[in-house]
Amino acid sequence: MFRLRDITPRGLYARSLLMVVVPVVLILTVTTWYYYDSHIAEVNRKLGQSIARDVSVVQDYCERRSDSTITRDIIATRLDLTFSCDAPHQVPEAEGFLETFSYRSVLRRELRTRLGVPVEVGLSPNDSMIHIRFPAANRTTEVLIERKRAVTITSHFFIVWVIIFSLMMVALAVAFLNQQVRSILRLTQAARAFGRGRDVPDFRPSGANEVREAARAVLDMKNRLTAFADQRTAMLAGVSHDLRTPLTRLKLSLALMDETDEIRAMKADLDDMAMMLDGYLAFARGEESDEPAEFDVAFLVREIVAGFAETVSVSGPETILIKGRRLTLKRAITNLLSNAVKFGDTVNVTLIDGPHAAEIHIDDDGPGIPRDRHEEAFRPFSRLDEARSQNASGTGLGLTLARDTARAHGGDLRLTESALGGLRASLRLPH
Repeated sequence: MFRLRDITPRGLYARSLLMVVVPVVLILTVTTWYYYDSHIAEVNRKLGQSIARDVSVVQDYCERRSDSTITRDIIATRLDLTFSCDAPHQVPEAEGFLETFSYRSVLRRELRTRLGVPVEVGLSPNDSMIHIRFPAANRTTEVLIERKRAVTITSHFFIVWVIIFSLMMVALAVAFLNQQVRSILRLTQAARAFGRGRDVPDFRPSGANEVREAARAVLDMKNRLTAFADQRTAMLAGVSHDLRTPLTRLKLSLALMDETDEIRAMKADLDDMAMMLDGYLAFARGEESDEPAEFDVAFLVREIVAGFAETVSVSGPETILIKGRRLTLKRAITNLLSNAVKFGDTVNVTLIDGPHAAEIHIDDDGPGIPRDRHEEAFRPFSRLDEARSQNASGTGLGLTLARDTARAHGGDLRLTESALGGLRASLRLPH
């Protein structure tokens, strides 16, 4: 099925420019065709008739030369032409301007109609004179007239001016489109930067009213999301900090009690709670202090892997530069590696430096997660039967925070089946 969009450009600028250029070209073509087919054709016919009348006087003179009282010079002077009643047999070939625009056929048709005899018309390449030859009184008569009498030599000025004005219209349209598209591109770049957690301090709404409204909506959305994230981080930090005081009192009370199996179990639970609160506070502090900057994510991954067992291997480029929050990404990658090491004996980390984004694939040979429950693993505090959703400290937020971090950088985190038989966590981070 034919669709117009399959043959038209994809970009807004190219489509808008096409909408301007195509009508201009069509108008230029139709105007030129009408001008030459109607106006110029009628002018050529009138000029041909005028020449035919003058040539008929020459024909009459050559046929009745012995009886004529008008001299040859008088005819040539008054009619502004040159003629010979006994011309040689060679006829100049029609070429150039005369042949191109079919003036020869128009002139020849008018001459034949007026003179009633076969007529040959040619344009001399040497003197640009039109040669008209026809039989008269058993001889060949030749009339030479200037080309400007048969052709409208200034007609091309019309086309030149039409082209000039068309180019001016296209230039104005291009300048206007550049201004409008530039505003849309700036909005796109700002929205992309906001999606990756970066700020664009010099961004201001500009362009048409609709573009300005869209820019204001993006800024309002960005401010609301930033306020929500700050509020969530502040609440997490406050709750974690407030819980440390009663937790410390409980640990002190247990320390004064006699050591029993129940007391040891309670101490272990309190240690786990302390680890959770430390993780929450570290996350909150990292969100507040970590500013986006360019860094080498390949070096960061190898630095994290160095803190794990030798069963973790890394392959890929030595250097991959991205822009983002280094501490936040370090925590997310650490959570993913902790899960992989906890549930698998062999862990492979593969680094890929793509044209638009860096990818980090973490494969393990653990029990894995059923495909239909991959999305469930990202739910906060979710614990699957296969025990694959919790992080190393047991908060149940490892995968959730890791995916939030990836999406805050304009990327994503996906879970798939690993070639090792376990789970693959794929972290995608745009450059």
